[in-house]
This record gives sequence, structure tokens and C-alpha cells, in this order.
Amino acid sequence: MAVNTVQLQDQADLLRRGMADLRAEDLELAMLLDAEVERQHRTLSLVPSSCAVKPRTLAASASALVNVTAEGTRGSRHRAGCENVDRVESLAIGRARELFDAHYAHVQSHSGSHANAQVLSALLEPGDTLLGMAPDHGGHLTYGSPSIFTGAYYKAIRYGTTAEGLIDYAQVRSLALAHRPRVILCGASAYSRVVDFERFRAIADEAGAILLADISHIAGLVATGRHPSPINAAHVTTTCTHKQLGGPRGGLILCGRDAHTKVPGLRATFSRVLDQAVFPRMQGAPAVNMIAAKAAALGYAMTAEFDACMGRVRSLADELAGAFLARGYEVVGGRSENHTVQIRLRDGISGSIAEVALESCGIVVNTHRVPGQARACAVDNGLCIGTGSMAQRNIDTDGCRQVVDLVCRILQQVTPLGEHEYRLEPAMQAQLRAELEHLCAKYPIADYWES
Repeated sequence: MAVNTVQLQDQADLLRRGMADLRAEDLELAMLLDAEVERQHRTLSLVPSSCAVKPRTLAASASALVNVTAEGTRGSRHRAGCENVDRVESLAIGRARELFDAHYAHVQSHSGSHANAQVLSALLEPGDTLLGMAPDHGGHLTYGSPSIFTGAYYKAIRYGTTAEGLIDYAQVRSLALAHRPRVILCGASAYSRVVDFERFRAIADEAGAILLADISHIAGLVATGRHPSPINAAHVTTTCTHKQLGGPRGGLILCGRDAHTKVPGLRATFSRVLDQAVFPRMQGAPAVNMIAAKAAALGYAMTAEFDACMGRVRSLADELAGAFLARGYEVVGGRSENHTVQIRLRDGISGSIAEVALESCGIVVNTHRVPGQARACAVDNGLCIGTGSMAQRNIDTDGCRQVVDLVCRILQQVTPLGEHEYRLEPAMQAQLRAELEHLCAKYPIADYWES
């Protein structure tokens, strides 16, 4: 298709006018948005799910597609005026299939959690058995937590990790054969080692179960060949697009070799039941501007620049784990094989204290339970640290060691006064905050936005 420079200019004019109007007519909101950009510049996120989007993705999410209502799928809409929406959705689907070597892709899900809900609604009836990783051991809430729909609608059986923090595959097999779940869900929100999808498929086949893999936290590593892919091992794979893929808030549903096989117990194929589960069963009109943003992110994920960034994600995780080990911290699982490093807190410091104290000095982290936790469920005893934002900032080996040094020094300066209260001298906090901001200035996120 020939590029129409007038149309491109029109879109650019809309974006410029929108920002100008916002500042002129709603200064309060404009200032809050500007404050968030400044916060991201001056703080360092070590949250495993945290990655910045490219300006091209921001522009796509703010496009005029937001004005289009487009229930249905490409070529089968319930509204007129969707010819460009169809092209955008086709582009996103094609890129998702190419990036993950998938036979089927659905790009309308509003989030990874929505994608999981849609897949499970297609494969399970209320009361059916679901086997998933326990949230306390690193699983996501959608894997069977009693606090949300999976625990409320399905009979959720949960597997965990060993004392060393590794997936207990023997337990998975034992539970699968004992309970004969309709679906086994594998993947994790807080797990630092490789997930053996082929082993999960063998267990699923032996138990007569359907295997659903969630790669939301490792999608970039999977796409670049740095983690084994589940696409042909699992019957269905889901991922969000806003973590390692650096895209908008949204989800994808993918299938490999099983895309066009019939779902056990049903007359329809996986691709057919998944299409119907998204629309009309679980979701109305898609956010087509976000589908465009997904297409932008997926396009970037095919570049050499993205591949290099994922290489830094892996090497920084190795460096991070080694640096914490050298400081005497226990690294759960002994090392990292993806983007995540989990450490056990010590010196009486709870996760809630560590999170608040570190953020007061400009470092944002996730807390998480680690094996053998003795504290109450509401108070975590570990940190779950990711390297996505560090990789985007081009932080090198020396910078990584400085990050670990700052984290350790902040925690050393904290005096716990309970499970939630602590003391950190204001002068020391100000000094550590200044050092962190200097580090952020040395490795600016602006370099990623401008590259």
C-alpha cells in the first residue's frame, strides 16, 4: 500500500493538537501526566513486569481508531466502517503468528488475565477441575486463586515448588493423575527458572488434560529464542502484551500445531472455540486502537534492537543474581534462567517494609513469598526483581552492580519496628535517593524512547 503523507500528517496533527488542548483546557490532568513521565525518568523500576513502550506504540494507542466500534472479527463485523480496522487487525494477527511461529492468533483480549479467562471459559464448564501453579509459589491469580473467578467457578487444584524453589514436576504429575483435571495451566508470575513445557505436555497427555501455557512474563525471551517456546507443546498459549513485549495493556491467544484439531469432548476446533470465547461470549467491541498498538509493539519485537534488548535482559539477570549472592543473600532457585531474580529478605525486614523503604529512595520492586516463609500470608519475605527496565536503560555490568549496591545499602540502613513499620534516617534517605537519581541520569530511559 502506498504511503499517504497527508494522512500521516493528519494523524500527527491530531496528536499535537490533543496535547496542546489538554494543557490549555485541562491543566490539572496534563500536569499529572507530565509528573508521571518525570517519575519514570527519576526512578528505577525493578518490577519484573515493568517495561516502557516505544513512542510509536504510544502514538498507535492514541490513534483515531479509538473512534470506531467494531464488534466481531475481521471480515465479520457487526458494524460498518471497519475496512481499516480489519487491515490493522490482520496486520497484528500476522505479526503475532510470525513472531511466535503460531498457526493461530487472536489479538482482541483486553489483558493477559482476560485472555486466560476467555480460554478457560472455552474449555471448562463451571465445576470442572483446573490444575495450576499456586500463587504463593509463583503462580498468577488466574491459575486458581480462590479470590477470583478461577477459584469461584472451577475446582482449582494447585501445585507448587520444591524447597529449592523449583517447579515440583513429580507433584504436578501426581495431582494430574489423581484429579484428572480438564485443563493444566503452566507458567508463572514469579519464577526464575526455565519452564519445561514439553514435560508439562507429557503429563497433560498422560492425564487426558488440555495444556494451557501462560508466557506473559517471558514472551520476549520466547520470541527471541532465549526460552523454550510452548507454542507447539501446549494446546493453547496466552500472553499479555505489556510486559516483555513492551506493548499496550492487552493480551494474545496463540495456538501451534493443535490450532485446527478438535477440542476433546467438543465438535469444534481450538481456533473456533477460542474465537467464540472472545466474542461474543466474554468480550464486546474490541479496543481497536490498542490492537494497532499491539501491532506496533509486535513489529518492534521483530527487530534486531529488540533482540539485543532481550539479550541484555538475560545477561543482566545473571549479573544481578551473582551480585546478590556475593552480598550474602539467598537467591531462590540458586540462579536465574530468565529475567527474574528472587531473593530472600533477612535481618527481620519484611517485604512490605522493603518495598516502601526502597521506593522512598527511588527504587520500585515487587515483594513475593519465597519457599519456607514463616510470616503471615499478608507479609511477604522476599523480593522479586526483574531486569526489563534495566535492559531498556542500557545499564551495563558496572551499573548493575551499582543497583545491587544501592538496594543492599538501603536495606542495611532500615531498622524494622514491626512487620510494617520501620525507621530510615531522613538524611540517609535523601543521600541514597540522590545517588539513585544520578544513576538514572547516567542510564536514561530517554535513550530507549529516542532510539
